[in-house]
Amino acid sequence: MARKKDTAPKKKKALPDAYIAGAGTVVEQPITRTLETNYMPYAMSVILSRAIPEIDGFKPSHRKLLYTMYKMGLLNGKLIKSANIAGQTMQLNPHGDAAIYDTMVRLSEGYEALLHPYVKSKGNFGKSYSRDMQCAASRYTEAKLAPISAELFTDIDEDTVDFVDNYDATKKEPTLLPVTFPSVLVNLNSGIAVGMASQICSFNLKEVCETAIARIKDPNAIIADTLIAPDFAGGGFLVYDRDEIEKIYETGRGGFKIRSKYEYDKSANCIDVTEIPPTTTSEAIIEKIIDLIKAKKITEINDIRDETDIDGLKITIDLKRGTDAERLMQKLYKMTPLQDSFSCNFNILIAGTPKVMGVGEILEEWTAWRTECVKRRIYFRLNKAKDKLHLLKGLQKILLDIDKAVRIVRETEEEADVIPNLMVGFSIDKIQAEAVAEIKLRHLNREYILNRTREIESLENLIAELEDTLSSKRKVQSVIVNELKEVIKKHSQERKTQIVYTADEPEIDISEEIPDYAVTYFFSKEGYFKKITPQSLRMSNEQKFKEGDELLEKIEGMSSNSLLFFTDQCQVYKAHGHDFSDTKASVFGSFAASELGYDNGENSVYLAVTDDYSGYMIFVFENGKVAKVDMKAYETKTNRKKLISAYSDKSPLVAAFYIKEDCELLITSSNGRKLCVNTALIASKSTKNTQGVNAMTQKKNHYVREVKIADTTLPFIARYRTRSLPSPGKLPSQDEVGTQMTLI
Repeated sequence: MARKKDTAPKKKKALPDAYIAGAGTVVEQPITRTLETNYMPYAMSVILSRAIPEIDGFKPSHRKLLYTMYKMGLLNGKLIKSANIAGQTMQLNPHGDAAIYDTMVRLSEGYEALLHPYVKSKGNFGKSYSRDMQCAASRYTEAKLAPISAELFTDIDEDTVDFVDNYDATKKEPTLLPVTFPSVLVNLNSGIAVGMASQICSFNLKEVCETAIARIKDPNAIIADTLIAPDFAGGGFLVYDRDEIEKIYETGRGGFKIRSKYEYDKSANCIDVTEIPPTTTSEAIIEKIIDLIKAKKITEINDIRDETDIDGLKITIDLKRGTDAERLMQKLYKMTPLQDSFSCNFNILIAGTPKVMGVGEILEEWTAWRTECVKRRIYFRLNKAKDKLHLLKGLQKILLDIDKAVRIVRETEEEADVIPNLMVGFSIDKIQAEAVAEIKLRHLNREYILNRTREIESLENLIAELEDTLSSKRKVQSVIVNELKEVIKKHSQERKTQIVYTADEPEIDISEEIPDYAVTYFFSKEGYFKKITPQSLRMSNEQKFKEGDELLEKIEGMSSNSLLFFTDQCQVYKAHGHDFSDTKASVFGSFAASELGYDNGENSVYLAVTDDYSGYMIFVFENGKVAKVDMKAYETKTNRKKLISAYSDKSPLVAAFYIKEDCELLITSSNGRKLCVNTALIASKSTKNTQGVNAMTQKKNHYVREVKIADTTLPFIARYRTRSLPSPGKLPSQDEVGTQMTLI
């Protein structure tokens, strides 16, 4: 049987649910709009909600964790599992339990990062001074709030701070914690946001509170008189520089040096390092010292090992016989993270705006904020007292006729009329009538009512006192000062970081101890550098270069010489001969750009080797100008590795020379003219990027092509000499045609 043809119309294929009109179409959009709509909200979220602390001293993650622990009753309760705390905190903090646990670890006493830890811990929480010592899993460790955390939540339930909804609007959380002391300065705090960062060092609690008290009493009080210097949980020694400390106090920016604390064990001939700077770890220190030993820059050490145990940090350095331990430590301070710098950046969120402030301004902001907290607390207590007084005055009226009150309630036919009848019968308001109606039958006696109404006088006195305090700035400040004194009494401790004054430091020149020996420096046109000893040169003197490369300079010197690498970006990179390992002629050598960290696209043009920065640098430019710069201009008191504006950028550089004394230069122009210039005719300058003087005038479209130091014994040199500058130079004579002039 033939199959009947289907004549029904076909349905159109349905589009997928995920189909979006215009999908795949490229739409042009200005980059500024993309940044504003996509990147800026993310950047602001990181700044406001993650990285930068607020005036109470906490980031949101800290605040959410501590408040959760407070609501769990862990201020006075027993230790509980950390996993439980992390899980409960997730109701306020929309992050994983691992991130929350890491936050708790950093706030714990076991981690040893804070002067006053907010979390009391039990178990392995890792150590801030160790990179490899990790904390145990949250299911193994236990925690609760430390005693000082009570100062974070004082009167938090008395409307001292604002509360907002959590991320899913199921709970309330505080926007700030009503801390009774300037915690933002007491504990170490750092964070990296988008385009900005914060690095706040810690200070001694007693010193901070005393400074806050002094500034409240006298806004012009000198901070450095009471706030001696930063103090760190890890101890160590702070190299004190009053000017630098005062700069930090004034601007919120600056730095200081922290060095490790050590003990010398004479019987074992070893050094035990027990305290290190907060910016480094024991592993980083050991690795750096091992590198120095391998490079033979430190030769007094037999062995180094990490002996950290349950008693705390300990790095042991075994010394060779006859080693001066103090002198060795001075070398290690200068060459390793045993002494490190702490850079301050007191960036704090004030009313949602990041602001870098000095200590004085931070204390002013904290005092203003704490004043608001105290006023809100007083106002809350005042309203509570007024409400209670209002109720008691209603009870006082009942005292006149208790039987009447009972009769009114008994004779009222409907329950809804009890309150209105009491209001009419005793001339009281609805709130007072509600309180009277709720009195139990057993309390309807004169004794109960008399006892309650005796509070009226004390409440009236309390209300008057609270109103007086609320209206007096001085009395509110007195409340804050008394709270600060109480904090000092309960929680102060001695300084852990000791002060070392720069005048007390022994002057030890460690450079004298680095072996100094004769070497020959080779520098190629492509920027490859070799340092070769005479013994190695005697074995093989044939230098190896990459294809297309050639020797640019060969300089005999000592391994202690200073090396100045000039680049085509008008910069100079400084190093010492002992910074480079000895090598052989058969290798390419070290690539200066990589070793010294050149900027992208930067190339070497000249190497100057000096031992005392005497003499001059000569720079010859395409426009015919010659600059003579005193070599002392490149000498720096600090070990700066890079100097900008090393020479003028007004015209392309043709050649550079380092000369000990004046000499003659033979300058050749692109038009064939030559000029012999004695550098004595050019005045020296102390400014590195001086444009110099016009030595050889150039005609239009011509330029200096070549410069060399002239051999004064050549027969034709006198022809090109000039007595005055500038000069156009002279063309070679007929006698010189076909004669090759050799130069050195």
